[in-house]
Amino acid sequence: MDRKIGVFVCHCGINIASTVDVNTLVNYAKTLDGVVVSKDYKYMCSDVGATLIKDAIKKHKLDGVVIACCSPRMHEHTFRGVVEAGGINAFNLEIANVREQCSWAHEDKTRATEKAKALVRGAVAKAKLLESLETSKIDVNPDALVIGGGIAGIQSALDLAEEGHKVYLVEQHPTIGGRMAQLDKTFPTLDCSGCILTPKMMEVANHPNIELLTYAEVTGIEGSIGNYTVTVNKKARYVDMDKCTGCGDCVEACRLKGRITSEFDEGMGKRSAIYLSFPQAVPLKCTIDKDHCLMLTRGKCGTGPLCVDACEAGAIDFKQKDKAVELNVGAIVVTTGYDIMDPSTLHEYGYARSNDVITTMQMERLINSSGPTGGEIVCPSTGEKPKSITYVLCVGSRDETACAWCCRIGCMSALKQVYLLKEKCGDDVEINVCYTDIRSFGKGYEEFYRKIRGMNTNFFRGRPSEVRNAGVHLTIDIFDTITNKLFEISTDLVVLVPALIPRTNADELARTLRVSTSADGFFLEAHPKLRPMDTFTGGIFIAGCCQGPKDIQDSVAQASGAAARAATILSKKELEAEPMVSFVEEELCSGCSSCIAVCAYNAIDLVKREDGKSHAKVNEALCMGCGACVGSCPSGAMQQKGFKDKQLIPMVDETISS
Repeated sequence: MDRKIGVFVCHCGINIASTVDVNTLVNYAKTLDGVVVSKDYKYMCSDVGATLIKDAIKKHKLDGVVIACCSPRMHEHTFRGVVEAGGINAFNLEIANVREQCSWAHEDKTRATEKAKALVRGAVAKAKLLESLETSKIDVNPDALVIGGGIAGIQSALDLAEEGHKVYLVEQHPTIGGRMAQLDKTFPTLDCSGCILTPKMMEVANHPNIELLTYAEVTGIEGSIGNYTVTVNKKARYVDMDKCTGCGDCVEACRLKGRITSEFDEGMGKRSAIYLSFPQAVPLKCTIDKDHCLMLTRGKCGTGPLCVDACEAGAIDFKQKDKAVELNVGAIVVTTGYDIMDPSTLHEYGYARSNDVITTMQMERLINSSGPTGGEIVCPSTGEKPKSITYVLCVGSRDETACAWCCRIGCMSALKQVYLLKEKCGDDVEINVCYTDIRSFGKGYEEFYRKIRGMNTNFFRGRPSEVRNAGVHLTIDIFDTITNKLFEISTDLVVLVPALIPRTNADELARTLRVSTSADGFFLEAHPKLRPMDTFTGGIFIAGCCQGPKDIQDSVAQASGAAARAATILSKKELEAEPMVSFVEEELCSGCSSCIAVCAYNAIDLVKREDGKSHAKVNEALCMGCGACVGSCPSGAMQQKGFKDKQLIPMVDETISS
């Protein structure tokens, strides 16, 4: 049956029209076999453009529509609704991407127009062979999973819980709080970080709709949007959570007290083999470090473990094992945060050579009154108060050999610490700041920066040379590009402001969740402007620094946004499933299992026919339509709806024909 195809070309303002001759393209489309109408409009995705398409469908009784516009990632869903409103099946639509694949890729208008013709020609060839598809319904589990217990995860969990959804909050450390729990104050208002965070942490612990799973990691995931089955490994604490009161007697009794480097204090303090991360930890339960505990590493702790004797509640349990639990949820929010770049990889800054070269996070622990020095600022090598402190900004950041991106919080973190140091030490301490550019972009940030500039602080614009040991001091040479002078700085303490990088396990978690990462290693959003919290995997959302560096304000805002996006799924009883999934032509299938081996979603099984032979069968609820199975099938038995061989081959032939 001959089909009637309509072609609609979008100017996209000047994004397409500046490089592609739209009039020529529209007239060319009219000459193609099956095309009965061809029109253009400046913004086809606007209400006027949508009306133009719907009217043409009705007037010309179209069977299929081709829209030459931007990437289908942008507006395919919108245009499906338009053609369906016009009276034809939503999947009898084909997008010819003449923006990203043509106008944005070329400068020669003549050649770009010829390429656009080829793209439209191929799209029309496929549109003539498209088939009507129907969406199916899937039930939605109203529960949610939040991965990561920093401030972003806390905010997402609370927002979802307040909407009435059961929330599982999984955190890999023994306590929630994340990086914010390590801070003394927050910029630019200098609010006490703990005073802001601790009530939120307590609210999470006491909320009836939140189940807290700390010291746990996500190890597996199955299912799809609306119905995920997530495997979580709860690591053994060797402490009974129900019995432990968090009194800390066992911590004081431990034979290794003060002999193990504290991760929470960034190596500036020591802890025991059994420990509480910090006094406000949630849950306030002790954890035994299996890598250092003498009972767990050697099977013997003196004449007997002192922690057992000290614990009146009898909470110590060395027989505990890791435990895997399965969670059934409808949506997932990932808020796993960031790591700090190891400055020792940059030899010139001397981080590995001198104990008096530290990071801003280590300085946070020194400044903090609950830190290892009780808030006293001392040089790690001598324990004496420094007379001069020098900050070096952009260590590894904005550097193509390390991290090409800006860490976004480094400048303001350093300025905040300068203020706090001046508040503590006055003018007894000389403070120098070596910077590339001061980026004070947020609300109130510029005013804060101006305040610091008036506080007797030395600012040097430039990257310093090698940090050198010079007896009891450190020396730095820096060429100040403002004054065009070379300075030698003699200082007691150097504070590096390192780049923010993705978590070390980000790639592993991305593979587990089947979500994408960008070139920098952070989790990739579906669209930076229109879908900044979505991933390409339905039902999985991202928020906070796992998506890219950002400050607390932006992390909290994005966390609430991700919770709202997840709630749009969880609040429904049913969802429409994407129909462009794989299927098997059983008479061609030999049961070789090639498709099963490449399927990342465990959506294909082998089933037996009546004659005893096996063939593949696709579980449409699990299939995400990636097409990997189609490419691996040696017999052509595996096909994908909307992308069948008989649709794609004519499209390719027409596109490459001259």
